[in-house]
Amino acid sequence: MSTNKAPKLLSTSERQAALAAVRRKKNTTQHTTPPNMRSAEAGPRPAPQFSALPGFQEMRLQKAAADLLGIENPFFRAHDKRAGATTQMDGTTYINFASYDYVGLNGHPAVIEAAKSAADYYGISASASRVVAGERPIHAELEAKVAALHGVDAAVAFVSGHATNVAAIGQLMQTNDLIVHDAYIHNSIVTGAKLSGAVRQAFPHNDFEALEAILASRAHKHDRVLIVVEGVYSMDGDYPDLPRLIELKQRYGAWLMVDEAHSLGVLGSTGRGLAEHFQEDPSAVDIWMGTFSKTLAGCGGYIAGSRDLVEYLKFTAPGFVFSVGLSPVLAASTSKAISVLLEEPGRVIRAQANGQYFLKAAQKAGLDTGVSRGCAVVPIMLGDSLKATVVAARLLQEGVNVLPIIYPAVPEKASRLRFFITSEHTHEQMDTAIAAIIKTLSDYEQDPISIAQLAGLMTS
Repeated sequence: MSTNKAPKLLSTSERQAALAAVRRKKNTTQHTTPPNMRSAEAGPRPAPQFSALPGFQEMRLQKAAADLLGIENPFFRAHDKRAGATTQMDGTTYINFASYDYVGLNGHPAVIEAAKSAADYYGISASASRVVAGERPIHAELEAKVAALHGVDAAVAFVSGHATNVAAIGQLMQTNDLIVHDAYIHNSIVTGAKLSGAVRQAFPHNDFEALEAILASRAHKHDRVLIVVEGVYSMDGDYPDLPRLIELKQRYGAWLMVDEAHSLGVLGSTGRGLAEHFQEDPSAVDIWMGTFSKTLAGCGGYIAGSRDLVEYLKFTAPGFVFSVGLSPVLAASTSKAISVLLEEPGRVIRAQANGQYFLKAAQKAGLDTGVSRGCAVVPIMLGDSLKATVVAARLLQEGVNVLPIIYPAVPEKASRLRFFITSEHTHEQMDTAIAAIIKTLSDYEQDPISIAQLAGLMTS
């Protein structure tokens, strides 16, 4: 969308000015001497303040800005019941673009019935780590289905998608290893890499020439090398060139890990993900990771690959060995969700078609969709956190629920609205949303708000 005014981006100096204003309004007294610099004669050392933790003042700034503008916190909104293509909050129905339910399985009768039956038969909890007393037959059934879905030998299920990456990477890689990952990679992978102690280096998003340059200069210096990418990037809605990645990993003797959290059910003719999309042999990828919380409408994560990989993680990964097993209720519902995904391929076809419809309609309207390829995730790039937050709040007033993605989740100038497009959205709902975006952005540009103005209000 073209406008007469350029968006007012948040500069570092403006953010610092506003932060200073927030600090001046605080009624607490700051220590003039750091606690760890006090002498023993000065008496007991006071505990540090939680408000001094990194990022705390940024959080306060965002809240102060929202309060001054009369905007309710867009996060932690309570939904009255199941959220799908529409949702209900405080008794009002909205078109919903803030839920992962990519192929509409969250409310599928067979998936719900599987959960109810498992609760009756197994109870709610696995009651212990699966290593000692928490194993149930439904866990093995789920893992066999995940392995078959990916076309590999075996799989292991974890209780959390985030913890899956942290535990697996943290255990597989060591201090003398190298981890090379896409710059847009998920926080869980960065956290796992830090835990491992391995050398970590990012390459520019989907820039495989840069990746090859890193491998050529550094791979031979390390015992093991791990390349990590996402199947569909959760903030951007695009995907990597898998054949090129396989060629590079084979040439430099590296492991290749693909995080399929947002690509399962979204890519490939039957929703099996990146390998099916490119018609590549799944065994050419060493580590397949995925979550149960997006397409499969559950909670948890998994690693799939060779039997040696899976056996090693089952006996050594702290996030598996020292954690309670996945709830039998979730294992059963997720297992049934996989069956439904394969039995009802029309869901994948609709999800893919809807993603393309929304992407093309948004682009036709002049909206900036970044690098998205219409794979379930379509961002509308807005340029600064304040603008994204204000526009999202005004869209809610127009009946459209979409969340702003703001700093520090993304760089300040890359703040956006993130739309999740599912098989259940109608063309009318998507058209309504795009019209609402155009109206809301037009209204905003008539009276834009800068963070410098907010800083002035804070000190007035």
